[in-house]
Amino acid sequence: MGNPVVFFEVFANGGEKVRSFYKDLFGWQMNVDPKLNYAYVETGANKGIPGGIGQTQNGQPSMLTFYVEVPDIDKALEKANKLGGKTVLPKTVIPGAATIGLFADPEGHVVGVVLPR
Repeated sequence: MGNPVVFFEVFANGGEKVRSFYKDLFGWQMNVDPKLNYAYVETGANKGIPGGIGQTQNGQPSMLTFYVEVPDIDKALEKANKLGGKTVLPKTVIPGAATIGLFADPEGHVVGVVLPR
């Protein structure tokens, strides 16, 4: 059985501008958390996956990523590393939200893994 894609994120240098772009383009509603400068995306559709749009931090480059649900983050990151990827963020608990990890594939694309909720 495969692992589903369950969430997407866009991190941009101009977070508010990018949020407005997607809101105007697709009609998405944004639930903005001003402390995090991060918006939870509500697409208003009865299908698809939820997402978020945030501001990059400390000079990080813009990034678009997706999250794949896995039963064990440590094992998924270990396997990604064995296949030529590189762990970017080890297993991390985000209180009240999710437990995630990030890896870069062999060409540097960042992908997230997340535990089921």
